[in-house]
Amino acid sequence: MRKIILLTSIIVFTLLSGCLGNSAAAAGPGNATDAPTNPATGQPTPTESPAASATSNSRTATPEASSTAKDIDEAWKSLPTLPTVSDEMKAIYQLGLENGNDPHAFSILGDCQSLPDEFLGVYDSDPAWVAALPDYLHETVLNFSGSFDRYSPTVKDGTTSGALLWAEWNDNKEGKCQYGETPLECELRVQRPSIVLIHIGTHWETRNYRYLSIIIEQIIEHGAVPVLATKADNRELDERVNQDMAALAKEFGLPIWNFWATVQHLPEDGLYPESTWELSEEAKEIHRRSALEALDAVWRAVK
Repeated sequence: MRKIILLTSIIVFTLLSGCLGNSAAAAGPGNATDAPTNPATGQPTPTESPAASATSNSRTATPEASSTAKDIDEAWKSLPTLPTVSDEMKAIYQLGLENGNDPHAFSILGDCQSLPDEFLGVYDSDPAWVAALPDYLHETVLNFSGSFDRYSPTVKDGTTSGALLWAEWNDNKEGKCQYGETPLECELRVQRPSIVLIHIGTHWETRNYRYLSIIIEQIIEHGAVPVLATKADNRELDERVNQDMAALAKEFGLPIWNFWATVQHLPEDGLYPESTWELSEEAKEIHRRSALEALDAVWRAVK
């Protein structure tokens, strides 16, 4: 595992999932380019634009680093559902608190399946959901109250890993982002999270591994502990996204939440019949609860 410079602290849940949206999706399947599409023109941006938006200190990942079905086996399918946290990530968390990160805040980076109404918003907005939880999860919800149901520039229909590094993808609805900030840069500065949930993958890109590597490094530079996650669907047909998540977890020494494994007992592996990505109602409930349990596991490991 590489040595990582410890600066400030944030836990980032890197979860992968997604949706088909009516908005201009950033590099959805079938696009010739692997860069986001410009919402204003409908034309793809230059393929290097997301990387150019990254900080100058980020390492340059090469396309050869990306995993494929040929060089990564299916070991990720046997990963535990809940993440475990290394001593190095615990140290990053503590240094982050010393540098001003909020131990009561987490962020999400994701697409439409990460929007509050579809995902974790109920833990802020619906007392009945919280009342049904065991006591230990009540404590987790209380600690992160206010982070579950909120606007974030990093949660948007069609978001990809490249889009999170692209300033023009930042809709800045609350006016808190600075000119030229990427969605990721704004979220880290404004929210100062101790946990960030990155929930992307159904809108995958050919440079998914490269862009995710840059995202991970930017988060770590802000004191982040990225927590990766698998997704339920396989729209890419070769499971490359989940394979990439497992490979990145190993490369960076990161926790990983194996959401895929939590829905394999359901009909259609947790997807609606005839859908290539949409979670069934039962899978959505597991999605919310399992994500909260993963958040709880990481929080208790680092605090």
